[in-house]
Amino acid sequence: MATQPTSHYETDRLISEYIEFHYGDDYFGVANFPKTLAQLAIETMGDKPAGKALDLGCATGRATFELARHFDQVTGIDFSARFIGVGTQLAEQGRLRYTLTEEGELVSYKECSLGALGLGDVAAKVEFFQGDACNLKPVFSGYDLILAANLIDRLYSPALFLKTVHERLNPGGLLMLTSPYTWLPEHTKREEWIGGFKKDGENFTTFDGLKAMLGEHFRLVRGPEAVPFVIRETKRKFQHTLSEVTVWERI
Repeated sequence: MATQPTSHYETDRLISEYIEFHYGDDYFGVANFPKTLAQLAIETMGDKPAGKALDLGCATGRATFELARHFDQVTGIDFSARFIGVGTQLAEQGRLRYTLTEEGELVSYKECSLGALGLGDVAAKVEFFQGDACNLKPVFSGYDLILAANLIDRLYSPALFLKTVHERLNPGGLLMLTSPYTWLPEHTKREEWIGGFKKDGENFTTFDGLKAMLGEHFRLVRGPEAVPFVIRETKRKFQHTLSEVTVWERI
């Protein structure tokens, strides 16, 4: 195993963890998270127009590809150029090699391919860009679906995003938000949190904040519901998290 060349393998640990999270094995019986989200979104869309979709905070891009099974064109945007590079390489070359940490300095070597996942035929419908969810260029608009998976609790201004996201959706379009609501000051200043605190002496949850901020332009059409995900860190250490999913229709 250790004799294999590493020059053609993605060895950055965080990147490799997310490649495995998106394109690798399922663990502990928990279904692939981005694939599950895409399936929920497509199911909720029903017979609505399926022209363009936006996967915002797409990371390494699995949901972007999965949404392209249903939509004519799907754009994946992430703040990280390294994450975007994974999606772009898969779209262009169809496969990717990466290493996984076993223990200490020991790694295993893996490969993922769009073809093996049944996604080879949709790659031409997908494109990836680096971008800031709170400050997107005007060209990124006119969508029938926006998926923002595990994004809002990592934004520097989630309120700015939530108060303007309707401008990028077609009327009747859907906004799917998922998040474990793990608010942390290193990502989002305390005064920018939209929930997870006491307000007038009462618990004010992130879902309360979503209802308050989205109520003018959206109506809730699905959720909240919990969808689990597992991220492998080493052979023996995993993160197991529940993400709360809500779907909102632009009115």
